[in-house]
Amino acid sequence: MLIPAILGGKLGVFFPGSRPALDFLSVFAGSLRSYIKLLRPHQWVKNGFVLIPAFFGSKIGVLFSSYRPTFAFFSFCAIASAVYIFNDIFDLEKDKIHEQKRTRPLAAGTIPIRNAVIMLVLLAALAAGIALTVGTTFFYLIAGYAILNLFYTLYFKHISLIDISFIAIGFVLRVLAGGIATDVAISKWLILMTFLLACCLAVGKRRDDLLLGVDKETLRLAHKGYTLAFIDTCLVILSVTTIVCYIMYTVSEEVVRRLHTDNVYLTSVFVIIGILRFLQIAIVEQKSGAPTMILLKDRLIQAMIGLWFVAFLVILYAS
Repeated sequence: MLIPAILGGKLGVFFPGSRPALDFLSVFAGSLRSYIKLLRPHQWVKNGFVLIPAFFGSKIGVLFSSYRPTFAFFSFCAIASAVYIFNDIFDLEKDKIHEQKRTRPLAAGTIPIRNAVIMLVLLAALAAGIALTVGTTFFYLIAGYAILNLFYTLYFKHISLIDISFIAIGFVLRVLAGGIATDVAISKWLILMTFLLACCLAVGKRRDDLLLGVDKETLRLAHKGYTLAFIDTCLVILSVTTIVCYIMYTVSEEVVRRLHTDNVYLTSVFVIIGILRFLQIAIVEQKSGAPTMILLKDRLIQAMIGLWFVAFLVILYAS
Protein backbone atom coordinates (compact mmCIF):
# COMPACT_ATOMS: atom_id res chain seq x y z
CA MET A 1 0.00 0.00 0.00
CA LEU A 2 2.95 2.32 0.63
CA ILE A 3 4.32 2.15 -2.92
CA PRO A 4 1.23 3.68 -4.66
CA ALA A 5 1.09 6.33 -1.95
CA ILE A 6 4.77 7.23 -2.44
CA LEU A 7 4.50 7.41 -6.21
CA GLY A 8 1.29 9.37 -5.93
CA GLY A 9 2.73 11.78 -3.38
CA LYS A 10 0.00 10.93 -0.83
CA LEU A 11 1.89 9.57 2.16
CA GLY A 12 -0.03 12.03 4.30
CA VAL A 13 -2.84 9.51 4.59
CA PHE A 14 -0.51 7.34 6.70
CA PHE A 15 1.43 10.07 8.59
CA PRO A 16 -0.82 13.12 8.96
CA GLY A 17 1.55 14.97 11.35
CA SER A 18 4.80 14.77 9.36
CA ARG A 19 4.35 17.49 6.77
CA PRO A 20 8.04 18.42 6.05
CA ALA A 21 9.13 14.80 5.65
CA LEU A 22 6.12 14.05 3.51
CA ASP A 23 6.83 17.05 1.29
CA PHE A 24 10.36 15.74 0.79
CA LEU A 25 9.08 12.27 -0.06
CA SER A 26 6.56 13.71 -2.50
CA VAL A 27 9.30 15.66 -4.28
CA PHE A 28 11.51 12.55 -4.30
CA ALA A 29 8.68 10.43 -5.71
CA GLY A 30 8.04 12.98 -8.46
CA SER A 31 11.73 13.09 -9.32
CA LEU A 32 11.89 9.29 -9.31
CA ARG A 33 8.97 9.12 -11.73
CA SER A 34 10.79 11.53 -14.05
CA TYR A 35 13.96 9.44 -14.06
CA ILE A 36 12.00 6.25 -14.69
CA LYS A 37 10.17 7.98 -17.52
CA LEU A 38 13.51 9.08 -18.97
CA LEU A 39 14.50 5.42 -19.30
CA ARG A 40 11.28 4.64 -21.24
CA PRO A 41 10.87 1.17 -19.68
CA HIS A 42 7.70 0.56 -21.71
CA GLN A 43 9.96 0.45 -24.77
CA TRP A 44 11.87 -2.52 -23.36
CA VAL A 45 9.19 -4.79 -24.77
CA LYS A 46 10.98 -4.35 -28.13
CA ASN A 47 13.93 -6.21 -26.68
CA GLY A 48 11.75 -9.30 -26.56
CA PHE A 49 13.05 -9.83 -30.11
CA VAL A 50 16.25 -11.07 -28.42
CA LEU A 51 14.28 -14.08 -27.18
CA ILE A 52 12.60 -14.86 -30.51
CA PRO A 53 15.37 -17.09 -31.97
CA ALA A 54 15.00 -19.58 -29.10
CA PHE A 55 11.27 -19.78 -29.79
CA PHE A 56 11.53 -20.20 -33.55
CA GLY A 57 14.47 -22.56 -33.08
CA SER A 58 12.36 -24.79 -30.80
CA LYS A 59 14.82 -24.28 -27.94
CA ILE A 60 12.52 -22.61 -25.44
CA GLY A 61 14.11 -24.59 -22.63
CA VAL A 62 17.34 -22.63 -23.00
CA LEU A 63 15.50 -19.50 -21.82
CA PHE A 64 15.19 -21.13 -18.39
CA SER A 65 18.32 -23.27 -18.26
CA SER A 66 20.86 -20.56 -19.12
CA TYR A 67 21.53 -17.08 -17.80
CA ARG A 68 22.72 -15.79 -21.21
CA PRO A 69 19.28 -15.03 -22.78
CA THR A 70 18.19 -13.07 -19.69
CA PHE A 71 21.47 -11.15 -19.57
CA ALA A 72 21.17 -10.47 -23.30
CA PHE A 73 17.69 -9.02 -22.80
CA PHE A 74 18.76 -6.71 -19.96
CA SER A 75 21.90 -5.64 -21.82
CA PHE A 76 19.71 -4.43 -24.68
CA CYS A 77 17.36 -2.74 -22.20
CA ALA A 78 20.28 -0.77 -20.74
CA ILE A 79 21.79 0.26 -24.07
CA ALA A 80 18.35 1.11 -25.49
CA SER A 81 17.64 3.44 -22.56
CA ALA A 82 21.06 5.05 -23.06
CA VAL A 83 20.19 5.59 -26.72
CA TYR A 84 16.82 7.13 -25.79
CA ILE A 85 18.53 9.56 -23.41
CA PHE A 86 21.04 10.57 -26.09
CA ASN A 87 18.18 11.10 -28.54
CA ASP A 88 16.26 13.21 -26.01
CA ILE A 89 19.31 15.40 -25.41
CA PHE A 90 19.99 15.86 -29.11
CA ASP A 91 16.33 16.54 -30.01
CA LEU A 92 15.55 18.67 -26.95
CA GLU A 93 14.35 21.78 -28.81
CA LYS A 94 12.26 19.83 -31.32
CA ASP A 95 10.67 17.74 -28.57
CA LYS A 96 9.47 20.93 -26.88
CA ILE A 97 7.13 21.69 -29.82
CA HIS A 98 5.96 18.09 -30.32
CA GLU A 99 2.44 17.41 -29.02
CA GLN A 100 3.42 14.17 -27.24
CA LYS A 101 7.18 14.48 -26.75
CA ARG A 102 6.96 17.83 -24.92
CA THR A 103 6.06 15.91 -21.75
CA ARG A 104 9.33 13.98 -21.75
CA PRO A 105 11.48 14.80 -18.69
CA LEU A 106 14.21 16.73 -20.54
CA ALA A 107 11.77 18.64 -22.76
CA ALA A 108 9.61 19.45 -19.74
CA GLY A 109 12.66 20.51 -17.72
CA THR A 110 12.09 18.09 -14.84
CA ILE A 111 15.58 16.56 -15.18
CA PRO A 112 18.82 18.54 -15.72
CA ILE A 113 20.80 17.63 -18.84
CA ARG A 114 23.89 16.99 -16.72
CA ASN A 115 22.05 14.27 -14.77
CA ALA A 116 20.78 12.75 -18.00
CA VAL A 117 24.35 12.56 -19.36
CA ILE A 118 25.50 10.78 -16.18
CA MET A 119 22.68 8.26 -16.53
CA LEU A 120 23.57 7.74 -20.20
CA VAL A 121 27.19 6.90 -19.34
CA LEU A 122 26.21 4.59 -16.49
CA LEU A 123 23.68 2.72 -18.63
CA ALA A 124 26.16 2.30 -21.48
CA ALA A 125 28.75 0.93 -19.05
CA LEU A 126 26.17 -1.41 -17.54
CA ALA A 127 25.14 -2.67 -20.97
CA ALA A 128 28.77 -3.28 -21.95
CA GLY A 129 29.51 -5.12 -18.71
CA ILE A 130 26.50 -7.42 -19.04
CA ALA A 131 27.22 -8.00 -22.74
CA LEU A 132 30.76 -9.19 -21.99
CA THR A 133 29.37 -11.84 -19.62
CA VAL A 134 27.27 -13.17 -22.50
CA GLY A 135 30.18 -13.26 -24.94
CA THR A 136 32.58 -11.21 -27.02
CA THR A 137 30.53 -11.54 -30.21
CA PHE A 138 27.43 -10.42 -28.35
CA PHE A 139 29.36 -7.42 -27.04
CA TYR A 140 30.27 -6.45 -30.60
CA LEU A 141 26.58 -6.56 -31.57
CA ILE A 142 25.64 -4.37 -28.62
CA ALA A 143 28.37 -1.93 -29.64
CA GLY A 144 27.14 -2.06 -33.23
CA TYR A 145 23.59 -1.31 -32.06
CA ALA A 146 24.85 1.72 -30.11
CA ILE A 147 26.88 3.02 -33.07
CA LEU A 148 23.96 2.44 -35.44
CA ASN A 149 21.69 4.55 -33.26
CA LEU A 150 24.36 7.20 -32.80
CA PHE A 151 24.57 7.74 -36.55
CA TYR A 152 20.78 7.50 -36.82
CA THR A 153 20.26 10.30 -34.29
CA LEU A 154 22.99 12.53 -35.67
CA TYR A 155 22.27 12.18 -39.36
CA PHE A 156 20.30 9.33 -40.91
CA LYS A 157 17.02 10.04 -39.11
CA HIS A 158 16.76 13.09 -41.38
CA ILE A 159 16.79 11.05 -44.62
CA SER A 160 13.44 9.59 -45.65
CA LEU A 161 13.32 5.80 -46.13
CA ILE A 162 16.85 5.48 -44.74
CA ASP A 163 15.45 6.48 -41.34
CA ILE A 164 13.00 3.58 -41.18
CA SER A 165 15.66 1.21 -42.53
CA PHE A 166 17.97 2.06 -39.63
CA ILE A 167 15.17 1.38 -37.15
CA ALA A 168 14.51 -2.00 -38.80
CA ILE A 169 18.21 -2.92 -38.75
CA GLY A 170 18.17 -2.28 -35.01
CA PHE A 171 15.52 -4.98 -34.62
CA VAL A 172 17.51 -7.36 -36.83
CA LEU A 173 20.54 -6.84 -34.57
CA ARG A 174 18.38 -7.82 -31.60
CA VAL A 175 17.43 -11.06 -33.32
CA LEU A 176 21.03 -11.82 -34.31
CA ALA A 177 22.16 -11.11 -30.76
CA GLY A 178 19.45 -13.43 -29.46
CA GLY A 179 20.71 -16.18 -31.74
CA ILE A 180 24.20 -15.78 -30.31
CA ALA A 181 22.95 -15.75 -26.71
CA THR A 182 20.91 -18.94 -27.22
CA ASP A 183 23.20 -20.72 -29.72
CA VAL A 184 20.44 -20.81 -32.33
CA ALA A 185 21.15 -20.47 -36.05
CA ILE A 186 19.12 -17.58 -37.46
CA SER A 187 16.96 -18.38 -40.47
CA LYS A 188 16.98 -15.99 -43.44
CA TRP A 189 13.20 -15.95 -43.18
CA LEU A 190 13.36 -14.70 -39.59
CA ILE A 191 15.72 -11.90 -40.58
CA LEU A 192 13.45 -10.85 -43.45
CA MET A 193 10.30 -10.98 -41.32
CA THR A 194 11.92 -8.94 -38.57
CA PHE A 195 13.13 -6.29 -41.00
CA LEU A 196 9.77 -6.02 -42.78
CA LEU A 197 7.69 -5.92 -39.60
CA ALA A 198 9.96 -3.28 -38.05
CA CYS A 199 9.74 -1.18 -41.22
CA CYS A 200 5.95 -1.44 -41.06
CA LEU A 201 5.87 -0.23 -37.45
CA ALA A 202 8.30 2.61 -38.21
CA VAL A 203 6.21 3.76 -41.19
CA GLY A 204 3.12 3.73 -38.97
CA LYS A 205 4.93 6.00 -36.53
CA ARG A 206 5.87 8.39 -39.35
CA ARG A 207 2.22 8.50 -40.38
CA ASP A 208 1.19 9.66 -36.94
CA ASP A 209 3.86 12.40 -37.02
CA LEU A 210 2.42 13.77 -40.28
CA LEU A 211 -0.94 14.28 -38.56
CA LEU A 212 0.49 16.61 -35.91
CA GLY A 213 -0.41 20.28 -36.13
CA VAL A 214 3.23 21.33 -36.64
CA ASP A 215 5.21 21.90 -39.83
CA LYS A 216 6.49 18.40 -40.57
CA GLU A 217 9.97 19.56 -41.54
CA THR A 218 10.29 21.41 -38.23
CA LEU A 219 10.10 18.12 -36.37
CA ARG A 220 12.27 16.09 -38.73
CA LEU A 221 13.74 16.77 -42.17
CA ALA A 222 12.93 13.23 -43.30
CA HIS A 223 9.23 14.11 -43.16
CA LYS A 224 9.53 16.15 -46.33
CA GLY A 225 9.93 12.83 -48.15
CA TYR A 226 6.62 11.48 -46.83
CA THR A 227 2.97 12.15 -47.55
CA LEU A 228 -0.06 10.37 -46.14
CA ALA A 229 -0.77 8.74 -49.51
CA PHE A 230 2.81 7.49 -49.79
CA ILE A 231 2.84 6.28 -46.17
CA ASP A 232 -0.42 4.37 -46.65
CA THR A 233 0.93 2.73 -49.80
CA CYS A 234 4.12 1.74 -47.94
CA LEU A 235 2.07 0.33 -45.06
CA VAL A 236 0.05 -1.88 -47.40
CA ILE A 237 3.11 -3.09 -49.32
CA LEU A 238 5.10 -3.85 -46.17
CA SER A 239 2.15 -5.54 -44.48
CA VAL A 240 1.43 -7.80 -47.43
CA THR A 241 5.11 -8.64 -47.88
CA THR A 242 5.45 -9.48 -44.18
CA ILE A 243 2.46 -11.82 -44.34
CA VAL A 244 3.75 -13.54 -47.48
CA CYS A 245 7.21 -13.87 -45.95
CA TYR A 246 5.75 -15.47 -42.82
CA ILE A 247 3.70 -17.94 -44.86
CA MET A 248 6.79 -18.80 -46.95
CA TYR A 249 8.65 -19.39 -43.70
CA THR A 250 6.01 -21.76 -42.32
CA VAL A 251 5.94 -23.94 -45.45
CA SER A 252 9.68 -23.89 -46.22
CA GLU A 253 11.45 -27.26 -46.29
CA GLU A 254 14.01 -25.97 -43.80
CA VAL A 255 11.35 -25.24 -41.17
CA VAL A 256 9.35 -28.40 -41.79
CA ARG A 257 12.51 -30.49 -41.44
CA ARG A 258 13.74 -28.71 -38.31
CA LEU A 259 10.39 -28.60 -36.51
CA HIS A 260 9.27 -32.03 -37.74
CA THR A 261 5.83 -30.74 -38.74
CA ASP A 262 4.17 -29.15 -41.75
CA ASN A 263 1.31 -27.60 -39.77
CA VAL A 264 3.02 -24.36 -38.71
CA TYR A 265 1.25 -22.59 -41.59
CA LEU A 266 -1.93 -22.70 -39.50
CA THR A 267 -0.50 -19.98 -37.26
CA SER A 268 -0.60 -17.59 -40.23
CA VAL A 269 -4.22 -16.81 -39.40
CA PHE A 270 -3.23 -14.96 -36.23
CA VAL A 271 -0.39 -13.12 -37.96
CA ILE A 272 -2.71 -11.90 -40.72
CA ILE A 273 -5.39 -10.67 -38.31
CA GLY A 274 -2.77 -8.99 -36.10
CA ILE A 275 -1.22 -7.09 -39.00
CA LEU A 276 -4.63 -6.10 -40.37
CA ARG A 277 -5.53 -4.77 -36.93
CA PHE A 278 -2.36 -2.61 -36.95
CA LEU A 279 -3.36 -1.25 -40.36
CA GLN A 280 -6.80 -0.46 -38.97
CA ILE A 281 -5.27 1.41 -36.04
CA ALA A 282 -2.93 3.34 -38.35
CA ILE A 283 -5.28 4.22 -41.22
CA VAL A 284 -8.76 4.17 -39.71
CA GLU A 285 -8.14 5.20 -36.10
CA GLN A 286 -4.97 7.19 -36.96
CA LYS A 287 -3.22 6.22 -33.72
CA SER A 288 -0.06 4.43 -34.86
CA GLY A 289 2.43 6.87 -33.34
CA ALA A 290 3.38 4.57 -30.45
CA PRO A 291 3.65 0.94 -31.64
CA THR A 292 4.82 -0.22 -28.21
CA MET A 293 1.76 1.24 -26.49
CA ILE A 294 -0.45 -0.39 -29.12
CA LEU A 295 1.06 -3.74 -28.16
CA LEU A 296 0.58 -3.02 -24.45
CA LYS A 297 -2.99 -1.76 -24.73
CA ASP A 298 -4.78 -3.16 -27.79
CA ARG A 299 -6.75 -6.23 -26.73
CA LEU A 300 -7.18 -7.71 -30.22
CA ILE A 301 -3.45 -7.59 -31.03
CA GLN A 302 -2.67 -9.06 -27.60
CA ALA A 303 -5.18 -11.85 -28.25
CA MET A 304 -3.65 -12.62 -31.65
CA ILE A 305 -0.13 -12.76 -30.20
CA GLY A 306 -1.33 -14.99 -27.37
CA LEU A 307 -3.21 -17.34 -29.69
CA TRP A 308 -0.27 -17.43 -32.10
CA PHE A 309 2.07 -18.33 -29.25
CA VAL A 310 -0.18 -21.08 -27.92
CA ALA A 311 -0.88 -22.49 -31.39
CA PHE A 312 2.84 -22.54 -32.18
CA LEU A 313 3.60 -24.41 -28.95
CA VAL A 314 0.79 -26.91 -29.49
CA ILE A 315 1.94 -27.65 -33.03
CA LEU A 316 5.56 -28.02 -31.93
CA TYR A 317 4.90 -30.36 -29.04
CA ALA A 318 2.16 -32.28 -30.83
CA SER A 319 4.68 -33.14 -33.51
